[in-house]
Amino acid sequence: MLNPWRLRMLALLDGLGTVRAVAQTLHVSPSTVSQQLGVLESETRSRLLERTGRRVRLTPTGIVLARRGREILDRMADAEAELRALHDEPIGTVRLGVFQSAIHTLAVPTAARLASTHPHLHVELVESEPHESGPALGTGELDVVVTTTDHVTFPWDRDLEIVPLGADPVVLVLPQGHPLARRRVVDLAACATESWACDRPGTYMAELTARLCHESGFEPKVACRFGNYLLLVQHVESARSVALLPALAVPPGPAVVTRDLTTPVHRNVAVVRRRTTGLRSAVDAVVEALLDHPELPALSPRSAQPAPGRAPSAGQDAFRGADHRAEDGGGPR
Repeated sequence: MLNPWRLRMLALLDGLGTVRAVAQTLHVSPSTVSQQLGVLESETRSRLLERTGRRVRLTPTGIVLARRGREILDRMADAEAELRALHDEPIGTVRLGVFQSAIHTLAVPTAARLASTHPHLHVELVESEPHESGPALGTGELDVVVTTTDHVTFPWDRDLEIVPLGADPVVLVLPQGHPLARRRVVDLAACATESWACDRPGTYMAELTARLCHESGFEPKVACRFGNYLLLVQHVESARSVALLPALAVPPGPAVVTRDLTTPVHRNVAVVRRRTTGLRSAVDAVVEALLDHPELPALSPRSAQPAPGRAPSAGQDAFRGADHRAEDGGGPR
C-alpha cells in the first residue's frame, strides 16, 4: 500500500529538485525526507533515486511514480472534498498565493469575507510574485494564485485553468511637487535623468521597468532596489526618486502622485488554479470570492491573456496598450 505522505515527498522532490527544499516545504529535517524516501523504495521494490555527487535525483521510475503520485494525491483530496461537500459547505485549507500589490487590496478582504460566509474554510495567504507562483502551483505548494500571465516565464500548462480578473495599469510614481506632476500624462523619456526606485533584479516589475526605460532611450539610474512596494513608495516620497509601479501597489493618500504614461501600459491579472487540484469545492469558493471582489479603481474589467503555450517573449508588447488582445482565439479571455 502506497503511503500518501511519502508520495507527496517524492512529488515535491520532482518539482523542487533537492531534499533540502522538500524538507523546508514540509517543515521536517532533510534526514527525515531521505529516510521516508528510502522506505518508499522498499515499499515499491523499485529504485527511485540516484546520487549525483552530494545530491540525489529521480530515476525514470521515480519520475513516473512522482507524477502519478501527484495525480493520486489530488484524487484523494477530491474524494475528501466531495464527501465534505455532501454537507454543502466547503471545508479545508486553501493556500492562496498572491503578488504583493494585491495582498491588502484584494486577498485580505476576500479571506475576511470567506471567514464570515464559510467558517470551516481556512484561507492561508502566501506572498508569491509572478516568477514564483507558477512553479509553486505546479508542485502543489499553492492551490490557487493571483498573478499576472504577462510574465515571460509563466509556466503555461494544459492542467492550468486561467480566469481573468482585470487589467492593472502601470503608473509613474512621483514625489509631491515634482515638475512632471503638472502633466496629465508623462512621456517616459522625460525621466531619463531621474533617480529610480526599483524592484529586485529578476522580478516582473524590475524587468518591465528596465525594458520600458530602454525603449524610451535611456538606462535608468537606480537609487534603490526594494522587494517591498511600500518601501519603494516611501523612497519616492522622501528621496525624490521616481518609480514605475502597478496602480494596485500605490496606497491612496497625499504622499506621492501617480501619472499615466503617454503610451498606456497595463498588466493582465488572473486567478490560476490546477484543473486537477484537490479540495475542489474549497478552491471553487475561493476563486468565486476573488472574482466577486468589490470594485477596485486600479483593476479595470478589461483584460487579455495569451493562449496557453504562447507566453509572450521579452521583446513583445504583451502588456503595452489598452486595447491589446491575444491573437490566438483559443486562449482564455
